[in-house]
Amino acid sequence: MNFPTPTLPERSTATGYADNPLDRLSEKRDDSALIEALMASPQARAVVIVRDRPVMRPRGDGVSHLFGIEEAQALGLVRETALLGCDADHAYFGLLLDDSAAEFEEKADETGMVDTRRLVLRSRPDLDLTDLRSIAVQGLLDARGCGLLGEAKSLLYWHARHRFCSACGSPSTLASAGWRRDCASCKAMHFPRTDPVVIMLAVDGDRCLMGRSGRFGKGMYSALAGFLEPGETIEGAVRREIKEESGIDVGRVHYVASQPWPFPSSLMIGCLAEATSTEIVIDKTELEDARWFTKAEVTAMLERRHPDYSPPNPVAIAYHLLKAWVEMA
Repeated sequence: MNFPTPTLPERSTATGYADNPLDRLSEKRDDSALIEALMASPQARAVVIVRDRPVMRPRGDGVSHLFGIEEAQALGLVRETALLGCDADHAYFGLLLDDSAAEFEEKADETGMVDTRRLVLRSRPDLDLTDLRSIAVQGLLDARGCGLLGEAKSLLYWHARHRFCSACGSPSTLASAGWRRDCASCKAMHFPRTDPVVIMLAVDGDRCLMGRSGRFGKGMYSALAGFLEPGETIEGAVRREIKEESGIDVGRVHYVASQPWPFPSSLMIGCLAEATSTEIVIDKTELEDARWFTKAEVTAMLERRHPDYSPPNPVAIAYHLLKAWVEMA
């Protein structure tokens, strides 16, 4: 199997949530005077998360995800604040509001069969609470905006679910500008976690293997994927997941690209794998179907001209894995 050469462009930057060129100031996060000065600057900007959703401001030409610090703090009770990074013009912070800042707005449904509730901000019902998938898939923000929100959502999600020390059970407190939690009782330090996930195409000559979940839209097939387990290499996880889900054995594994995936806080590690067997045995608990697709079929899917099948959305790394494979000589 031919693999991409090192001279090809880096593909990770093309995936969703990956365009985030901020200077994260990792070596300065414990400088409290600097962090306070950055936050007090009129140029500081904030993104706001409540109940796992970014707060968005409707505009005549679309939406905005950025707020001034004082405006952001006035939206509701702020549970946590974290420095996301800086560029040449602004320092960016992520603010996590208490769940009580939002409520469901009921709308009448004559049948009573459809959930018509809409999540709204109590203090500012004119603002939108939109899930990050919809923002990315609908193109409501550019890649850099999605990257900033992805960083904020992952980091603040971790804070929301790690308020107590895992070593002794005592309450922990935010430290290092939001990039650590400290336990005053046992002095343990806790750092944000990222869960690695392998996502891969098994390749057999001019064919690649894809599967579909029952959750997918009609005709959509995608790359196989699964969490990397403790004590496992990336290559080992690729081989295990492909074997478990499809019964296919693979040999060589080649890394292609990665993608931050803030649902809630994963890193998708995209790979190609050389199939050494071809008979598919589907794990029905994981997949509804799996099959081999020729390069011509995948090309037609990517170009949206296949009569029966469709690819993943371009915001997902699976789309770019397919594209990378099709473009290989």
